Amino acid sequence: MSAMRILSIMREDFPTLAPTTPIRRAAALLVEARASAAPVLGEDGVLAGILSQKDCFRPALHASYYREWTGSVADHMTREVVLVDMRDELIKVAEMFLHHRHRAFPVRDGGRIVGIVRRSDVLASLLSLG
Repeated sequence: MSAMRILSIMREDFPTLAPTTPIRRAAALLVEARASAAPVLGEDGVLAGILSQKDCFRPALHASYYREWTGSVADHMTREVVLVDMRDELIKVAEMFLHHRHRAFPVRDGGRIVGIVRRSDVLASLLSLG
């Protein structure tokens, strides 16, 4: 039996954000899309970071106190992104989730972001294997 690849479980329909997107709009997009995170792409399409729901909590709490949302995605995103390759094996990515706090990893094919894989997708696949 051949090893299951991330390509077979990654989500190709996922939100992306621009660094200049206002943080309130970005937080709303994550909630509407039921996404735990979204890749942040520069104008050139190159990955600049990732914005998670957790990254949105500080500006959301600030807004709850001061009735004002401040900043853009670039001000709140995580710049050091853990990426997986679409040809990576499921087991490798499962082990990566053990060592990183993230709930989702962007999936790349060469230099392009082509999908996102969520921790829950990997767990569901592991359950189906045994």
